[in-house]
Amino acid sequence: MPRQHGPRRARIAFSDAAAKQVESLTSEADIHALDRALVVISVDPEAGDPIPGGPTGPRLREYTDAIERVRLLYWTSALGTIVVVAYIEV
Repeated sequence: MPRQHGPRRARIAFSDAAAKQVESLTSEADIHALDRALVVISVDPEAGDPIPGGPTGPRLREYTDAIERVRLLYWTSALGTIVVVAYIEV
């Protein structure tokens, strides 16, 4: 019997600015909160709310988890297989 796998997750990538923000995190609680938020958007890249913008450039989305107090700004690739995180607030 073949194993059933869950849905494929999108790959997470960070902009240079977001990578610097991740490097500056020192609190274990902040890292854990960020990990949970990243899992959410990797499983469902449409989880965040669209940010109104113009027709040019990537279509930004905002994911906010009020319980973990995390906010991410991100965009997804055309096929939704890569999520690029542009800004992190923990």
